[in-house]
Amino acid sequence: MKPLNSAARTALFTALAAVSLTASLPAQTASAGDLDALREQIRQLDQKLRVLERNSELKEEAAVAASKKQPKLTVGDNRIEVVSADGANSLRLRALVQADARFYLDSATTGPGQNPANAQDGFLLRRARLIFEGKFNDNLQYTVVPEFGGTLQILDANVNAVVTPGFQIRVGRFKTPIGLEQLQSDPVAFFNERSIATNLTPNRDVGIQVWGELLDKRLSYAVGVFNGVLENGNSPTTSANTEGDFTTVGRLFATPFVNDKDSALKGLGFGIASGIGNSNGVATNTYKSDGQQDFFAYTSTTSAGRSLTVSPQAYYYTGPLGILAEYVSVTNELTRGTNTRQVTNTAYNLSAGYVLTGEDASYTGVSPRSSFKPSADTWGAFEVVGRVAQLDVDNDVFKGGTPLALSATNASKVTAYGAGLNWYLSKAVRANFDVTQNKFDFQGARPTSGILSDDELVFSTRFQVSF
Repeated sequence: MKPLNSAARTALFTALAAVSLTASLPAQTASAGDLDALREQIRQLDQKLRVLERNSELKEEAAVAASKKQPKLTVGDNRIEVVSADGANSLRLRALVQADARFYLDSATTGPGQNPANAQDGFLLRRARLIFEGKFNDNLQYTVVPEFGGTLQILDANVNAVVTPGFQIRVGRFKTPIGLEQLQSDPVAFFNERSIATNLTPNRDVGIQVWGELLDKRLSYAVGVFNGVLENGNSPTTSANTEGDFTTVGRLFATPFVNDKDSALKGLGFGIASGIGNSNGVATNTYKSDGQQDFFAYTSTTSAGRSLTVSPQAYYYTGPLGILAEYVSVTNELTRGTNTRQVTNTAYNLSAGYVLTGEDASYTGVSPRSSFKPSADTWGAFEVVGRVAQLDVDNDVFKGGTPLALSATNASKVTAYGAGLNWYLSKAVRANFDVTQNKFDFQGARPTSGILSDDELVFSTRFQVSF
């Protein structure tokens, strides 16, 4: 029974007093009429008490009903979110800040035709983003991501309609569904920078995509039509498809044991992605090393026809161990003056990580069991990572009277090795320490000056806040 309010308590006490008084009267002084009157008073008081109790219950029920109509505010270590009372509408605010430092231990920094600023020791704000996500009517989702680090730009801006989990439609600007590591969220990658293999995968583009998860999440697919960008490229956000052709992209990725809790293969995933299109007149992009130095750039070269990208890919996560592997092959028809060639560049990436403190590894990152708090003798989670990757440029780009790229200032192949330590101070805070070496091979003689006159050895650190 709920506690009585003051009026109910007064009525109850009066009734009890009347009963007590009646019981104390001598039998000869209490007439039948007096007893009947007292009984009537008690009945009336009991009725009033019931009415007061019911009124109190109605007020409480009204208060509970009113609270259910109010939006709910959640502030946690992974988001700030406002959700409507019925849960159908929401606005979630997240953020990403990455403060980096790079120190080049064994590389040249000057030379003709090179950009010495790329190999300068120093500090930089790698990323600074606000991430707005939400939904309307449960099935209409939206994402808007402005980037404040470096050039102010809109990275993602799209709407996703969920017809069913297996059939969803996304429209706007978002990541092209090809590269496995490229599709991985920036804050959870093994290393500070993605591998050199992502130089061959397109990044963000504008288009429409049908996608979903089938067979109880054992198979995911994505099929999209995009304006089209060349490898390592982002589409412009303010202009239409300038070359008049589109790129079609498809991806299948299987996780056949994802629902088998006791299976050693629960964390196995594998698939293939491909994109094909015509990108006439689109300018080619520069390839960057792990230290973000330019090691290859075409010379006044544009696309002249069909482009084909193929990428078999896989990952495996079991307990604290995580492994990610992918291969990328890109064939483009390129032109410079009268020299038009079909060239095929290839790359691979094999990365692995092991969480020393025993937490589970996953494609979506590591969640530490405890946060960094020395007073409580807790230090977060620690992960060691390693990587080997290679990118091989088609030697035909250096041939012809007007070659597509100059062998004197470009590497024809790069092999990269990396090792690092990731420290998860909490779910939102992470510090990375990486050492990477990029070994450059050349079609001709190694340049005697400039950035490529020596192999790259770089130590980089990052302090990251992501929620």
